[in-house]
Amino acid sequence: MTAPLNAAEPAAVQAAGAGDDESPAFHGTLRYVLVKAGGALLSIGMVIIGTFFLFRTLPGDPVRALAQGRNMTPAQLDIERHRLGLDKPTIQQFFDFLTGTLRLDLGASYEYKRPVLDLILDRLPATLLLAGTGVVVAVSLGIWQGTRAGWRRGSRFDRFSTGISLVFWSVPTFWLGLLLLLVFANGIGPIPGVFPTRGIESVDAPDGFAYVLDVGMHMVLPVITMVGVVYAQYLLVMRSSLLDEVGQDYITTARAKGLRDDEVRRRHAVPNALLPTVTLVFMRIGFVVGGAVTVEAIYSWPGLGQLFFRAIRVPDFTLMQGTFMLLCVSVIVMNTLADVVYHILDPRVRSA
Repeated sequence: MTAPLNAAEPAAVQAAGAGDDESPAFHGTLRYVLVKAGGALLSIGMVIIGTFFLFRTLPGDPVRALAQGRNMTPAQLDIERHRLGLDKPTIQQFFDFLTGTLRLDLGASYEYKRPVLDLILDRLPATLLLAGTGVVVAVSLGIWQGTRAGWRRGSRFDRFSTGISLVFWSVPTFWLGLLLLLVFANGIGPIPGVFPTRGIESVDAPDGFAYVLDVGMHMVLPVITMVGVVYAQYLLVMRSSLLDEVGQDYITTARAKGLRDDEVRRRHAVPNALLPTVTLVFMRIGFVVGGAVTVEAIYSWPGLGQLFFRAIRVPDFTLMQGTFMLLCVSVIVMNTLADVVYHILDPRVRSA
C-alpha cells in the first residue's frame, strides 16, 4: 500500500508549476528586449558611419564660407583648412571622427569655435521645451477628439473633427508656419498682431512669473504649428482603435450589466483602444525632435533645429554630424521603446 501524500506537496507542486509557466514568459520578454536593443545598437552604428559620408557629399567649402568678408590669401586658407583637419585624407578624417564619437568627443564647430557637445547641450533645453509642449498638446487633443469621434461615429462632431485634422495633416509645416506668421503676427483685418514671431524671449524680458508668461507668448505660434500637422495621427489611430473595440463582446456585456454609456467608454473601451496610440506616441517623440528643425527655422527658436539649419548653410561638418546623430539616435531609441512597451502591455503580442 502506498504511503499517503504530504499535504504540503500539492502546494509545492503547484508553486513549481506556476514558476515554470512564468519563467518562459520572462525569458521570452528578456530575449525580445535584447534582440531589439541589439538591433537599435546596429542601427546607431550605421547612422554614425553614414553621417560622416553623407555630409561630405554636400556642395560647398566650409573654409571659404567662413572666410567670406575676410581677404584671406590661398596660403591662409590652407592654414585654416589644416587647423580644421580638412586637409587630411577622407579615410583618416573618418577614423578620427569615429574614435572621437566613441569617446563622446564630437569635435569643435567651425563657425562657433566651441565643442559641438557643449552647443548641443546649450540648445537642447529650448528644443525639449518646444517639442515636449507640442507632444503633450497634440497627444491630449488627438486622444480626446479621437475618443469622442470614434464613440459617436458619423456624428457632426466626428465629421467636423476628422475633416479639420486631415486638412491640417496635409498642409506642409513651413506653409502653416508662414501662414500663422502672416495672420497672427502682422495682423490682417480684425485679427491683431499680438504674438511674438522670433526667439524664445523678449529683449527686455522681465523676471518671475512675467518671464514665464513672456516665454509662453513666444511659444504660441511654434506650438500651434507643430500640433496642427501631427495631432491628426493620434486622432485617427485612437478613433480607429475605438471603433474596433465598440463591437467586441465585452462592451456588449458591460452594457447588459446596466453600466452607463460614459462608464463603458471610460472603464472598458478606452483603456484597450489606447494600446496602439501609446505605441504611436513613443514612435513620434523621436520624430518630433527632428521635426522641430522647420519650426525653429521659421520662428528663430534657439534650439537644435535652428542650430542644424545654420550648420547646413556653412557647411559646418562637425556641427551637422553631431546634431544629425542626436536626432537619428532619438528616433531609434524611441522606436525601440515603442516596440518594448507594446510587447509588455499587450499579452497578444507576447503570446505570438
